[in-house]
Amino acid sequence: MKNAPLTFLPEVADALAAGRPVVALESTIITHGMPWPQNMEMAQTVEQDIRDGGAVPATIAVMGGRIHIGLSTETLTELAQTPNARKLSRADIAACIVSGETGATTVAATMIAAELAGIAVFATGGIGGVHRGAETSFDISADLAELSQTAVTVVAAGAKAILDIPKTLEVLETYGVPVIAYGQSEFPAFWAQMSGLAAPLRFDSAADIAAAHLMRAQLGLMGGQLVANPIPAADEIPLPQIMPVIEQALAEATAQGIAAKSVTPFLLDRIFALTGGRSLTANIALVRNNARLGAEIAVEISKAQAKT
Repeated sequence: MKNAPLTFLPEVADALAAGRPVVALESTIITHGMPWPQNMEMAQTVEQDIRDGGAVPATIAVMGGRIHIGLSTETLTELAQTPNARKLSRADIAACIVSGETGATTVAATMIAAELAGIAVFATGGIGGVHRGAETSFDISADLAELSQTAVTVVAAGAKAILDIPKTLEVLETYGVPVIAYGQSEFPAFWAQMSGLAAPLRFDSAADIAAAHLMRAQLGLMGGQLVANPIPAADEIPLPQIMPVIEQALAEATAQGIAAKSVTPFLLDRIFALTGGRSLTANIALVRNNARLGAEIAVEISKAQAKT
């Protein structure tokens, strides 16, 4: 889309022009995931993990009426200190651009921007999904529909454990989204390596995931892939430990009438407090782990394309 209002960081533009691997990164984890200055430190660390893996990081955000594909240190610092950044998905990204407000991109919005920019791989923490009680609230993240229509491979530590994971997997199956567990046959549950649910697909190498991404394009299939990359064992909070905390946070959200886009930030904040910060430490570890795998996949895609 040549007319899309994209502003590329020169490093990212040069890499894309040369066919070098690039990995997109979302920005809501910066604006809504943790406080300053930890958010800035985390963002820079994750970007460095991608560089160490042989790829170029492209953190995405909406600022000044443009979609920024890659952020300079100065721009990243400005974003990390924006207290009222909008949390953008497919429904409101265009309005935010037009209004000139600052907006951080969710999984869905980051996928849209990545595809516009020609970036094949996106690394994040966890995707949104079907919220508990969705059979009456109809609260289902736009991330799932985006995965069905936007051709980006998304690396995440599964779906956030605060969600209804079985229903999330059912919706992904209905939408025809490939759900690929990396290195294990069970779907991971964000802070925990295991959810107790079998993953629909399994690959044990970045090369195979890259090949599947390229094959989908050859077949003309819409949509992307979800790569479910389990958190490293040393950093996980197993389900028996984290689930009582999640249940307490959910009960508090219900009692306080927290709903819509406010639910996830509220729950993550309460889980952070209830675990004494352990959930945030695990969150950073899994994001870094996903960034490293994302870089591997992007490198393999770049290699394969160079041969054609």
